[in-house]
Amino acid sequence: MKLSERFDRRYQQTPATAPQTPVAAPPEPVTGPLTPVDGTPSIAPVERRAAARDGAAAQLVTEQRSTETTPLSPALAAAKAEIHADLLRRHAAAIDITNRAGIRRLLLQLTEDHFRAKPPAALVTADDRERLVDILFDEVIGLGPLEAPLRDPDITEIMVNRPEQIFVERRGRIELTNLAFEDEDSLRRVIDRIVSTIGRRVDESEPMCDARLKDGSRVNVVIPPVAIYGPCLTIRKFGREVLTPERIVSAGGSSEAILEYLNAAVQTRLNIIVSGGTGSGKTTLLNVLSGFIPPDERIVTCEDAAELRLRQVHVISLESKPANVEGRGQITIRDLVRNSLRMRPDRIIVGEVRGGEALDMLQAMNTGHDGSMSTVHANNPRDAVTRLETLVLLAGTELPSRAIRGQISSAINIVVQTERLRGGARKIVSVAEVLGIVDGDISMQELFTFHQVAVTPDGRAVGYHTATGTASTYQAHFQSNGVELPSSMFAPSPQPPEEHLY
Repeated sequence: MKLSERFDRRYQQTPATAPQTPVAAPPEPVTGPLTPVDGTPSIAPVERRAAARDGAAAQLVTEQRSTETTPLSPALAAAKAEIHADLLRRHAAAIDITNRAGIRRLLLQLTEDHFRAKPPAALVTADDRERLVDILFDEVIGLGPLEAPLRDPDITEIMVNRPEQIFVERRGRIELTNLAFEDEDSLRRVIDRIVSTIGRRVDESEPMCDARLKDGSRVNVVIPPVAIYGPCLTIRKFGREVLTPERIVSAGGSSEAILEYLNAAVQTRLNIIVSGGTGSGKTTLLNVLSGFIPPDERIVTCEDAAELRLRQVHVISLESKPANVEGRGQITIRDLVRNSLRMRPDRIIVGEVRGGEALDMLQAMNTGHDGSMSTVHANNPRDAVTRLETLVLLAGTELPSRAIRGQISSAINIVVQTERLRGGARKIVSVAEVLGIVDGDISMQELFTFHQVAVTPDGRAVGYHTATGTASTYQAHFQSNGVELPSSMFAPSPQPPEEHLY
């Protein structure tokens, strides 16, 4: 049975009380390079509720619009401003943002009334009016001009440098759009709408903030006085569809042997650290690895912003909390990790270790919570282990270096390195095992690697995955837990022909 089939069968269970949802049709075959990322591209169309023109009950429609929209003409821009002001003046108290169909009907009526009273109404086409209503609708209950790139499945990141300058990352490449906010105030309203939904704030006293959208997309906000030229907003989109091992392999992000090995490691409760740079796909891979956890285990996740989407039933998600305006009430990742130990977890998953929580995580891994996982920023597996040692020191304990290394070597079993290559492709580039302390240093051995062979004319790095020829030191561990890995899995692969590089 294929790895992907085991992955799907294992998590078809749903709670007895949960409503059964129909299984979506399989996605179209992947014909181009699909990039697994933090916030992977969504392949599903976006559903939005709209009202029928004849006033009938609202129906669910599927739409997908391009981000390359032309700016409004001066006349339409002026009309939009007047209609928006009219809406706020006459209906601000009665607006219910949960009644999307009702708001859209109201905007249609206000638009019709506005152009009926204007002499040049005959010059405004029905398409112009429909487009105007869409823009107003996005501004009233959505994120304004950001709604279009949020709906675009090819866009993985949205970067607002200034109200009039919005960049996007499309298929791994950054490009400037012709989208823009009307002014700084409209951008600030969108920012406030985002951060207020999760109980956070951003102002002159707290000019930086991390937040998330309802779909799990990661948001970072920086406003003046820290941001010199105006508010900056960065959104890393989160895919609406769970990435499967099969899709990672077909996209060239990993080989089947690597995922087979990681599947065995997760099943047999080895502790795993996923390391990599910003935007290299750490959280995405952590989501996939967590999918290998048996569904009958209790899992507790600790994150700064809830991004993990586990498919199991028995999952508790914890999220950190910033201090209030009085400087009180802060709950850190370290607090969450400590509290999770009292929640009878089978496994603890820390979204990312970046401070003193590294010590608590290592202690949890060493005291009966085998099979735990986390991510860390590092350039290679060796740097990941070194950085963990540095993070432990941030806990404020006066531990000697040898004691810290002993904790790391006994707690961490496997380090998986992800990297964003030229052209935007995210791949697993190394899988290494931690062997223990040798001559005072942590010893490691690499099992799998990605060999970059060339760069295509369009600037995309290509290569192939291969084993290094070193057998796993956990073969006996796998066999004792009922998992058999063939020795051929660790045999090096020859370089494939140029047309088979990815």
